[in-house]
Amino acid sequence: MTPPSQAATATGPPPGGAPAAGAPGAAVTGRSPAQLMWRRFRRDRTGVAAACVVAFFFLVALLAPVISRLYGKDPYTTYGQNEPGLLNEYGYPVGPNGGMSAEFWFGLEPGLGRDVFTQLVYGIRTSLSIALVVTVATMVIGVVMGIWAGYAGGRTDYVIGRVVDTLLAFPAQLFLIVLLPVVETAFVSPEEETPVWLRYVSICVVLTVLGWTTISRLLRAQVLSLREREFVEAARVTGASPLRIVFKELLPNLWTPIIIQSTLALPLYVGAEAGLGFLGVGMTEPTPDWGRMFLVGASVYRQDITYLVFPGVSIVIFVVAFNLLGDSLRDAFDPKSRR
Repeated sequence: MTPPSQAATATGPPPGGAPAAGAPGAAVTGRSPAQLMWRRFRRDRTGVAAACVVAFFFLVALLAPVISRLYGKDPYTTYGQNEPGLLNEYGYPVGPNGGMSAEFWFGLEPGLGRDVFTQLVYGIRTSLSIALVVTVATMVIGVVMGIWAGYAGGRTDYVIGRVVDTLLAFPAQLFLIVLLPVVETAFVSPEEETPVWLRYVSICVVLTVLGWTTISRLLRAQVLSLREREFVEAARVTGASPLRIVFKELLPNLWTPIIIQSTLALPLYVGAEAGLGFLGVGMTEPTPDWGRMFLVGASVYRQDITYLVFPGVSIVIFVVAFNLLGDSLRDAFDPKSRR
């Protein structure tokens, strides 16, 4: 009697030429975690749509000079004051809807008469650049301090924990409002105008100092649970150095919370930067800024509501899209978190 394995070989593959699924001869295609994540993310239509919106904002910010050149306007020229008939005697646009026309797509800024469309485009560039710098800086510092505190433990963990508690005790917005003028006073004399670069650096530094604590505390908790796992103990037994354990064993298991927290932190910093501009301690003139557009719009909304609509709608769309993208990435990285 022929053994089953030989009989299967003698009969050959089933009709059609390819082995049946689940048969011993069927080819099994493996997928990496990144491929599985990408496959889950592509199925999330909300996440894909949010990613497209976020990519559009980044593209606009990157191509702001090109858009301005093609449009034929810039955010610095006071068109309303240079061309008679665009603003009335009170400084408000003469045309309907804030002066919207074929020449000025989004109208004119009340008072100075600058082009709103290019102000909005360059304002995206300003807010996103600050938010991106702060997000990268906070992630780097937070990852280093969180892993260091969690893995080292003992006195190191205690000292870093107390620093984190101290920084978390400061009310962020109030501290920013108070500290930024103090920092600038230390570098600029009262009779001189604050350089744009100094205000930019000051905002980035203050937001970074106050922002790294959240990701640090989260990663510390993750590392505390990982450092006692079998694969870390096996690495110690084999004589692996602490740096090798951190980079080869711990860090690959921390990419998911790092990426998710990055996507959730960036829109928060966009809102924080806009809030500083609205309070008068953001970017200085003539740098276009969403927050300062809110400040001007809040003072003229009774006479020209259109000027307030464009930055308001833009920042709402961006923040909502980025938050939805962060939620979709979390679900793609960790399917168990989906509710």
